[in-house]
Amino acid sequence: MARPQRVYEAWKGNNKFLFGGRLIFGPDAKSLILSVSLIVVPVLVFCAFVARHLRHHFPDYNAGYAIPAVALVFMIYVLVLLLITSAQDPGIVPRAAHPPEEEFSYGNALSGGTPGRLQFPRVKEVMVNGMLVKVKYCDTCMIYRPPRCSHCSICNNCVERFDHHCPWVGQCIGQRNYRYFFMFVSSSTLLCIYVFAMSALYIKFLMDEGYPTVWKAFKHSPASLGLLIYCFIALWFVGGLTGFHLYLISTNQTTYENFRYRSDSRPNIYNQGCLSNFLEVFCSKTKPSKHKFRAYAQEEVRPPTVSFGREVEEEPVGGPRSKVEDDLEIGSDLLKISQRRNYEDVDVEMGGRRSNDVEGVASAKLVTGSESYIPAVGSDVRVRHSSWDRRSGNWDMSSDVLTRSASDVIERSVFATEAAHPSQAETH
Repeated sequence: MARPQRVYEAWKGNNKFLFGGRLIFGPDAKSLILSVSLIVVPVLVFCAFVARHLRHHFPDYNAGYAIPAVALVFMIYVLVLLLITSAQDPGIVPRAAHPPEEEFSYGNALSGGTPGRLQFPRVKEVMVNGMLVKVKYCDTCMIYRPPRCSHCSICNNCVERFDHHCPWVGQCIGQRNYRYFFMFVSSSTLLCIYVFAMSALYIKFLMDEGYPTVWKAFKHSPASLGLLIYCFIALWFVGGLTGFHLYLISTNQTTYENFRYRSDSRPNIYNQGCLSNFLEVFCSKTKPSKHKFRAYAQEEVRPPTVSFGREVEEEPVGGPRSKVEDDLEIGSDLLKISQRRNYEDVDVEMGGRRSNDVEGVASAKLVTGSESYIPAVGSDVRVRHSSWDRRSGNWDMSSDVLTRSASDVIERSVFATEAAHPSQAETH
């Protein structure tokens, strides 16, 4: 017996899981190697070639040892924030097993749609903070996305309060990890400033000790020159990103909303004031994940089959005796119908009750109360296709055709009776 799959093993998104589904990453998680290198390598170079020499300039209470210690602690703190941001659920919205049935609508030829084809309204309106907000239907997840939710094409998931997909952390940035993403970016900015300042201070000490020019000081400590250049470039990136997200937090926007609706003059219905916006991001409780990745995956329940046309289900035929009795009953019914005056227009109801004169005729089969199918015999019998039934609701048969069909059915019933019970036939 096959072992049941867990949720992370049957996951339909592009995410990658580690440690049995305890950590979830984006499909580009390998970029974390580069991000970690860009943090660890400069700090190690700083501790080995700059901070080591600065210890002697702060002899009191051995304060110089704090310089490399602060850099190492800061580096570990930034790496932890990077891991938290990258290895947790950003706020993935669960997929639906099938489209929302309450939103089904069928195409109409009069409205320009394809008849019988399922259609969904692409946009719905919901009320948010007293204003109507349009939410879109996601074909991949088969849900109407909640407000501020968007589908990430890289991770192939709908993410609540979607901000952007960050290649540096290899994960979507959404409702559940935005706070840690901002802390990671801002802490990286402070680490760059710290390394830059300590490297510049070491160059200043070298110029005071016998290297009167900046160039001579750089020649004596090329590591300081490399760190200054690196930190200056990195500050333009992480520093600018920190400032941009400070603006987004103060106005309660996301990166996606800012870039997409920048040209619109619509009011920001989520803006609650600068202080309230900051409290919402940093002081609100993180919502629990809507997925239990280590739980066993439940088998998806298939939606009920939608029939676009009229179909007749075939059921097993009864025993020979019941079949003969039904044949005789239908034959007598056909004889009664043939004796009527108004025989040219016989209304046949598909699937009607047995108390009707004729139970139903479809696809050259007569359906009886016992659910048996009796073919109408005779070359003159013409049965219209089901598409004709739906239009007119009646079939046209002539009197001689009905009489001939009835006699043929009775004759076949007698033969069937003799074949089923030959001993009784010889006795009589």
